[in-house]
Amino acid sequence: MFFVLYVLHDETKLSAVLDAWDEAGVTGVTVLPSTGMGRIIKHGALREDMPLIPSLQALLKEHEEILNRTLFSIVESREVVQRIVENTEKVVGPLADPNTGILAVLPVLEVYGLRSREDHEKRP
Repeated sequence: MFFVLYVLHDETKLSAVLDAWDEAGVTGVTVLPSTGMGRIIKHGALREDMPLIPSLQALLKEHEEILNRTLFSIVESREVVQRIVENTEKVVGPLADPNTGILAVLPVLEVYGLRSREDHEKRP
């Protein structure tokens, strides 16, 4: 099993990426709003009047345009991982290009509570 983490740079492509992951065989994806240090600095979100460690919510209220979307999922095989990468690149372009996002894959030793695709399809 593998943990797949993808930081999507262009939030307007979120729906297409989710469709691409579904076509790759992913049964579930968690999506979180996120931002990175580079975007915060670029958009001037770090100011003298802000606390040293402001809450993400405080930053995002004033700077909606600096949001990324972070997607993560646990998948069963390298084949699914490969399809995720290929399908993601069909939507955003080559991940080696700037502003397409960052995708990381980590091995997973154990998972509890994860259902297979067949289990999802059996549910009413």
